[in-house]
Amino acid sequence: MTSPQQFDAIIIGSGQGGNPLAMALAEAGMHTALIERKHVGGTCINEGCTPTKTMVASGRVAYLARRAADYGVHTGPITIDMAKVRQRKRDIVDRFRNGSQTRIENTANLELIFGEASFSGPKTIAVRTQDGGQRTLSAKYIFINAGTRASRPTLDGLETVALLDNVSIMELDAVPDHLLILGGGYIGLEFGQLFRRFGSQVTIVQSAGQLLTREDPDVAEEITNILRQDGGEVLLNAKATRVSRAAGSVQLEIQSQNAPATLTGSHLLVATGRVPNSDTLNLKVAGIQTDKHGFIQVNDRLETTAEGIYALGDIKGGPAFTHISYDDFRIIRSNLIDKKPASTKNRQVPYTLFTDPQLGRIGLTETEARAQGRNIRVAKLPMTHVARALEVDETRGFMKAIVDAETNQILGAAILGIEGGEIMSALEIAMMGKLPYTALRDGTFAHPTLAESLNNLFMAMDSGK
Repeated sequence: MTSPQQFDAIIIGSGQGGNPLAMALAEAGMHTALIERKHVGGTCINEGCTPTKTMVASGRVAYLARRAADYGVHTGPITIDMAKVRQRKRDIVDRFRNGSQTRIENTANLELIFGEASFSGPKTIAVRTQDGGQRTLSAKYIFINAGTRASRPTLDGLETVALLDNVSIMELDAVPDHLLILGGGYIGLEFGQLFRRFGSQVTIVQSAGQLLTREDPDVAEEITNILRQDGGEVLLNAKATRVSRAAGSVQLEIQSQNAPATLTGSHLLVATGRVPNSDTLNLKVAGIQTDKHGFIQVNDRLETTAEGIYALGDIKGGPAFTHISYDDFRIIRSNLIDKKPASTKNRQVPYTLFTDPQLGRIGLTETEARAQGRNIRVAKLPMTHVARALEVDETRGFMKAIVDAETNQILGAAILGIEGGEIMSALEIAMMGKLPYTALRDGTFAHPTLAESLNNLFMAMDSGK
């Protein structure tokens, strides 16, 4: 057997944690190999944040164009050119992807290898390259950043239909007549609202009693109302039991409120979760343990059960967000390169759901805080009481913050409203700085801005409104 090629570090997967880590290690003088199966950039650039938010922008333009008369602006009939929407999405993805690949290829000490990686020993990686060749690599440090993929539920007849997932739905060249969506999470809701705005009839089938099961019931209820206001159909407590193809349509059988029903649509999007890309890595031979779902187990320094092997990004489980993957990179860089202690303990996990209006979330929900037995106060303000929202006629949703009643510290927030992610970020900064809510209540913010509404949010709590 040929001896493995020696590196100081090997990274499997060029996602939003793996890419900057590879460059940082190489720039620190470590001979580094970055192995990528298909496209540089990971899920975010190729199949997640970048393409979806690009398409969501097109959907918002269609939404505003249809509302133009509300603002005294009159337009003609609105039509959707899906080929143009898709090409715009492809162009932006290519720009981001190619920019990342160029930076990697121009980094000294770093070799980019396209191929399929798996462990062949405790510190040895076998790579089946894209040109059909085979390479064997070895390193003192190995980092797994291989991500996740769309899961497929166990559903009778699913293999008989041409289902869509979060990747294939963005490659459609025509607007679906009737899009059936299995799943009421982030992916299902963003695509549901998007294609409703493009003109599709949309039906979201959610097995639970609310959408977004990790959110407070009032937040989930308001999002449900918004989707229904936009003309979407949302079915709760509806369990899919069978799917079939008939006369060119998809038929989805459900059990809802103890009564069976059959839905007929032109397309079916399955958005029922994600599974880790750990099943092809041959982790056992390296002594790397996973949980029952296949997510790699790590400690708070992102070390796996095998010495010198780390996991970062979505494949380790936990919050599946690009900014968390990037923070994983910062933790590893700090520990290994900068020699400064860092861990995942107590880090904040902000996120934004890019429905319209957005849902920006940080910290504890009200439900979580009460379950922990905390003494809390809840600040809540409808967007109809926000001057800027009224001026631009975007008043759907509300702002909500959870405050510790004894320390006045902000414990969490849900901002469901125009630019909710940006307002949430202002609250996150206050939480990072350990500011009491009174600092925002009494702060001077420019008028008329959305941030100014933080005055009113916390004054409403104090006044008992």
